[in-house]
Amino acid sequence: MNTSSNPSAAYANDPVLARAIQKVKRHVLPLFVIMFIVNYIDRVNIGFVRSHMEHDLGIGAAAYGFGAGLFFIGYALFEVPSNMLLQKVGARIWLTRIMLTWGITATLMAFIQNETHFYILRFLLGVAEAGFFPGVIYYFTRWLPGAERGKAIAIFLSGSALASLISGPLSGLLLQITGMGLHGWQWMYIIEGMASVVLCVFVWFWLDSKPHDAKWLSLAEQDALVNEIDREQRERDAANTVKPTLGMLLKDRQIMLFCAIYFCIQLTIYAATFWLPSIIKKMGDLSDIQVGFYNSIPWLISIIAMYAFASLASKFRFQQAWVAAALVIAAIGMFMSTTGGPIFAFIAICFAAIGFKSASALFWPIPQGYLDARIAAAVIALINSIGNLGGFVAPTTFGFLEQTTGSIQGGLYGLAGTSIIAALIVFFAKTKPTPTAVTPTALQTA
Repeated sequence: MNTSSNPSAAYANDPVLARAIQKVKRHVLPLFVIMFIVNYIDRVNIGFVRSHMEHDLGIGAAAYGFGAGLFFIGYALFEVPSNMLLQKVGARIWLTRIMLTWGITATLMAFIQNETHFYILRFLLGVAEAGFFPGVIYYFTRWLPGAERGKAIAIFLSGSALASLISGPLSGLLLQITGMGLHGWQWMYIIEGMASVVLCVFVWFWLDSKPHDAKWLSLAEQDALVNEIDREQRERDAANTVKPTLGMLLKDRQIMLFCAIYFCIQLTIYAATFWLPSIIKKMGDLSDIQVGFYNSIPWLISIIAMYAFASLASKFRFQQAWVAAALVIAAIGMFMSTTGGPIFAFIAICFAAIGFKSASALFWPIPQGYLDARIAAAVIALINSIGNLGGFVAPTTFGFLEQTTGSIQGGLYGLAGTSIIAALIVFFAKTKPTPTAVTPTALQTA
């Protein structure tokens, strides 16, 4: 991860501004990536303790799937209110609060006694984490000019891929810990949850609310950043006199199309995230550590694929085609996972991971290119909220299917089908605004 690449050529004639941009990237981006990794691990670690919770607490497949998905209901319901409060109190205070509350909630998962406790805490974890993603996006809008913002978001999003890679081996190792009357799965929740609490203290002292609070920037660099961001805002205000409302946004077919595409992508990602450890366990008599390391293989492959696809997409520009190609690969992988034994299914999902993780990364430049920068953060939050509902539908459906039919094969067929549908409708998505669109000014990204 390189956070110190050359600034956009647009700022080559202003060395003070270019230097300030570099400093901001070096100061905040590594921390945001680490925060995202910790966030993601606390969100998905239940995938590794399903069998343990079933044995110790009697939580079956349907209850597990429903509880796993409840996180995303809490997240979706409270994401917009959380984002509104963030803008009132400031990103530094609110991001610290988010980390503290999700860390405490994740820790309390260690002490659940039944399905009801499981449901309540998963829902509360979603409520606690709501606003994190748009909060970081909002922070970038206050600290980076438009041309640098897209790069920063791309680096930040790489945290989910790194978290997917790390979470398996880490959770597998923590599951080996016993003592003080607690099981391994309880220690996993406690250690991973408290890591977020400890990190939030560092976040409080490291982040600044606005550029003029940053002592690590010179006064000239502070002024250069603020002046450039204000200049961009004035240009947008002059070009667009009508501020779009939520109602107008919801009437924009393109935005609804973005939400539908991202929902299909997230559906596949979270199905794999929550149920892959269970598929791996069927491969043989494997320990928790072995399951964790096997679980990291698809995500390692997907990280390599993400960067390969991104490189090709930058050379041969047709963003919709690249997203569609990635979704077709995901569909083929999901379909093939139903045609053989557990080992073949694992190999097929490794292939599918190339598709659905690459599709997720390739998707975001499309709405970023279409949206007015003034509302980009809010609309991205909307797309993210609706898309993440796939994280409710996927595990809930898979849990129900396994409990009622003894197999998740029907769910895998469904994922293959939705990926094909998404691959088709992505060609109707626009990468540039039209004169009659709600959001007439493009968000500049590099």
